[in-house]
Amino acid sequence: MLLAALAETSDAVAATRSRLAKIELLVACLRALAPEERETAVAWLAGALPGGRLGLGPAIVHGLRGVPPAAVATLTISAARERLESVAGVRGAGSTHRRREILESLFADATAREQSFLARLLVGELRQGALEGVMGDAIAAAAGLPAADVRRAIMLAGVIAPVAVAALAEGSAGLARFKLELFKAVSPMLASPTQGVESALAELRMAAFEHKLDGARVQVHKHERDVKIYSRTGRDVTFSLPEIAATIAALDAHSLILDGEVIALDAAGRPRPFQETMRRFGRKLEIEDTRAAIPLSLFCFDCLHADGADLIDRPTEERVAALARDVPASLVVPRIVTAELETAQRFLRDALDGGHEGLMAKSLTAPYEAGSRGAAWLKIKVAHTLDLVVLAAEWGSGRRRGWLSNLHLGARSDDGFVMLGKTFKGLTDEMLAWQTERLKALAVDRGAGHYVINVRPELVVEIAFNELQVSRRYPGGLALRFARVIRYRDDKTASDADTIETVRAIAAGKL
Repeated sequence: MLLAALAETSDAVAATRSRLAKIELLVACLRALAPEERETAVAWLAGALPGGRLGLGPAIVHGLRGVPPAAVATLTISAARERLESVAGVRGAGSTHRRREILESLFADATAREQSFLARLLVGELRQGALEGVMGDAIAAAAGLPAADVRRAIMLAGVIAPVAVAALAEGSAGLARFKLELFKAVSPMLASPTQGVESALAELRMAAFEHKLDGARVQVHKHERDVKIYSRTGRDVTFSLPEIAATIAALDAHSLILDGEVIALDAAGRPRPFQETMRRFGRKLEIEDTRAAIPLSLFCFDCLHADGADLIDRPTEERVAALARDVPASLVVPRIVTAELETAQRFLRDALDGGHEGLMAKSLTAPYEAGSRGAAWLKIKVAHTLDLVVLAAEWGSGRRRGWLSNLHLGARSDDGFVMLGKTFKGLTDEMLAWQTERLKALAVDRGAGHYVINVRPELVVEIAFNELQVSRRYPGGLALRFARVIRYRDDKTASDADTIETVRAIAAGKL
């Protein structure tokens, strides 16, 4: 297939808001691909490079805009992939110049539409609305398979392209190869917000309530004495958490996969500020010194595998029973099961009195649906907060001169991100200094008046707000009122940010 056809599909998908229309366009494209093109094409349509980013700064890519485009489309997907792979292979002295030469040659063979597609792909700005959920449904339709089976395989694989190849080539037999594996992180199951304990019980009737901790999500894998700890995004953070690894290694169970959170507690057992937890989490230097100053505690709430048995498809209560059998109570999050409103509200008060965020409410019968955000897990917070993506920032004035201060905030949508407003409130000097350097590294270009820097949508920030109000200024029709920064969510990526649908549900009083 010509790269032009893939770029045309991408543009067509971006031009429609209809989920069904997006899927139909993607299905037609998937069915037209040659077998050897599928993995590359699916990854590119989902906005990812199969081998990861090529280490190219935005300046290099944007510098290719002046390359005259080809008049006629002749570049195939396979040829474009080979050229990009050759860029990734360039190392050593003069590598920057050589990479630029390869890219200039590639762009010279590309039409204007293909150049635009490649440039956005290379800098992570390909926002055509072919997000994982839409692409998964398109793969299922193209292969004639149940969408739930495809979504499950994607969740277990951690990436979408290999699942597409297997589904299109082998059908159900191909999907069956994707299984839960020790020392291979699974996408975590996610929760949807709900208004309170009463609404959670109305949804679930009988529910398991757990303290919602303000920590860092981890997945812990154990086989005999070998232990690996993975972050929410699948990054290996074992080296940074030696006390947690040692504690799990000492357990009697031969093999385990546990879901939980690590959190820094003070001497009274109350949570320390989230920033202190994150100061330890993922650290690679001076571990022992930091460990002494900020010890971390593990609290598990789920068990996906125990002693050779995969539990991911078992009901919640069976998984929790395995957790209770193999993990001491001191390492398990506080939990009750009830259908009584008063009992659940009392448990919520206990959680808040202990300094925690609120509660989780969970179905007793649901399987562990990795990556899913549905009604089986509900999160109950006292105040409204949203995890939003930083889209741009403005240079500060007065005391904040020299720092990037006012943040432009967006919620996730099928088409990219929808801006909801700006804020500079809640930022400490330490946060201002950090975000200035981080956002400069993510800069794409300068906006109006050169006092705005547009950035790659990668940083997630937790925002508290008083209310949402109708707005004609922002395309989503809503704006945050009295927004303030709580913290940066280093444990989340842009794909974990709250959606515009969640924002609209809050505005409508449904959450």
